[in-house]
Amino acid sequence: MKDFSLLEKKLKINFENKDLLIQAFCHRSYLNENPDFRLRHNERLEFLGDAVLELVVTDYLYRKYPDKTEGDLTSWRAALVNSVSLADLAKELGFNGFLLLSQGEAKDQSKARQYILANTFEAFVGSLYMDQGYEACKKFIESSLIVRKLPIILEKKLFKDAKSLFQEKAQEIVNITPGYSVLKESGPDHLKHFIMGVFLGKEMVAKGEGGSKQEAEVQAAKKALELKKWLD
Repeated sequence: MKDFSLLEKKLKINFENKDLLIQAFCHRSYLNENPDFRLRHNERLEFLGDAVLELVVTDYLYRKYPDKTEGDLTSWRAALVNSVSLADLAKELGFNGFLLLSQGEAKDQSKARQYILANTFEAFVGSLYMDQGYEACKKFIESSLIVRKLPIILEKKLFKDAKSLFQEKAQEIVNITPGYSVLKESGPDHLKHFIMGVFLGKEMVAKGEGGSKQEAEVQAAKKALELKKWLD
């Protein structure tokens, strides 16, 4: 068993109920290989933590930015609590080293790990809420998530979806509205795969892939922003 006291020291949080902390890191796959493990998986805690996280972030943004519209605050909140942001933060906090996973999941470092880390962050918030209440969660979320991530999100306009941001930058910098085109389409109707290109005039800037045209376009726009260095 992993030494969760090391994580408590790192986070400067001491759990009264250590099992709640451990359960937050227990993925369903771990129980498949360890059916006699005394704790349940973390999905109920994730469900709870998701609600607590959204409330803390909403309350903070509402109070901190009284002149911003509902639309602005919604976009900022979405950027703060999306899976990419939470997974990145979970890595920064060292959560990866404490995950309880099956041997197969432990070896998999693909996109699936990102979702596991994001879900574990939410489960951790749920466990902290059950152990120490709302104020402890508020302190943790504001210090770890909002203070670290919000300035970057606002500075780089990460609250805007990639397609909107690329279009805004393209019109501002080169006075061209981007266009998208299907480069390749494959797979049966229920499992389509698209490769889309994003163009500035006749110049293809980047390609993106996904299970729908929309998803592939978003990926292409993200790559285009990076290639053009328009995120700085």
